[in-house]
Amino acid sequence: MTESRYRQLVRASGIYDVLATAAFATPWTYPLLFQLFNRLAPMPAFEPTHALFVNLLGSVVLVWSALRIWRPDPVFGLFDAYARALFFCWQMYYLLVHHVTPVVWAFAAIELLLGVLQAVGYWRLVGRSTAPAAEKRAPAVLPDPA
Repeated sequence: MTESRYRQLVRASGIYDVLATAAFATPWTYPLLFQLFNRLAPMPAFEPTHALFVNLLGSVVLVWSALRIWRPDPVFGLFDAYARALFFCWQMYYLLVHHVTPVVWAFAAIELLLGVLQAVGYWRLVGRSTAPAAEKRAPAVLPDPA
C-alpha cells in the first residue's frame, strides 16, 4: 500500500467515525439515536449519568476523527487501529458475556475491519521503507524540537 492510499484509509476511517458517532456526542441527539436503536432491538433504560458517558465518549471520538480527517498521518492510523482493537474487545465482551443488544454486532464488525486494514496497512507501509532497521519506526508527527 502506498502512503497516499494509506492516508486515504486513515481519512476514510475518520469520516466513518464522524458519521457513526456524531449522534452520540450531544444530549439532544443521543435520545433520538437511542429511540432508533430501541426500535431495532430492546435497549435498557438509561439514566442521565449513562447518557453523560455516552456524550463524553462521542465527543472524544469526534475530536479524534476530525484530527484524522484534517491530518491523516500514518501514525494516527496505527493508533486508531489500536483503539479499534480495544473497542472490538470490549464490544465482544459485552456481546458474549452480557448479551447486550445485537445492534453492537454491526459496530464490532466495522471496528474489526477498519482496525485490521489500518494495522496491516501501517505495518506494510513501514516495512516497505528503504531505511535501515534502526530508522524503521513510526513517521514523525511533529518536527523534532532540536
